[in-house]
Amino acid sequence: MRKLLTIFLVAIIALGIWWLWPGKVTYTNLPPTATGPWIAFGDSLTAGYGAGPGGDYPSVLGKTLDVTIENAGRNGETSKDGLNRIDSITSRKPRVVLLCFGGNDALQQIPRDETFANLRTIIDRLQEQGTFVVLIGIRSATFRDKNAGLFKDLAREKHVLHVSNMLDGVLTHPNLMSDEVHPNDKGYALIADRIAQALGPLMPQLR
Repeated sequence: MRKLLTIFLVAIIALGIWWLWPGKVTYTNLPPTATGPWIAFGDSLTAGYGAGPGGDYPSVLGKTLDVTIENAGRNGETSKDGLNRIDSITSRKPRVVLLCFGGNDALQQIPRDETFANLRTIIDRLQEQGTFVVLIGIRSATFRDKNAGLFKDLAREKHVLHVSNMLDGVLTHPNLMSDEVHPNDKGYALIADRIAQALGPLMPQLR
């Protein structure tokens, strides 16, 4: 009896470990049901402000992954601007969207609750189309990054792939920046590499 109880307890523990194992992650719309293009949707960091021709991160990432990524980044936009033009993105029924808003929200001191409510709605609209969403984080304009946990929580809530703090390892290196906010070609290349590493294991299901 004691032996059977021990086996039962071991089985329960093993099941718990398997269930909580960090690698066990499920994503909404993986594989995507949408059949449209890959789109990078965001502000100037997506548009590639500060980079030379072809130096923006979507262009570099597309070459790395061997996929065509349309750049729908616009300089100066906030998450509200993104929400206002989400119809132009969802109408394309994109297979994958690389979503990055929040930098201008932080600079304009827009309340974080408003920013993340906008992002939540954008993600909902995209997922309704069968789109796989990659949520790219951007730090707050404060000494301590107050956005990091909110991006992580939103990614968990919506079951999307999360790439944290887009400018991590770039912002504090002048040789990687074109100005105080925007990377140069080298900086965008590092960002593209980080995103490529996150997407790499999922590519067989995303192509």
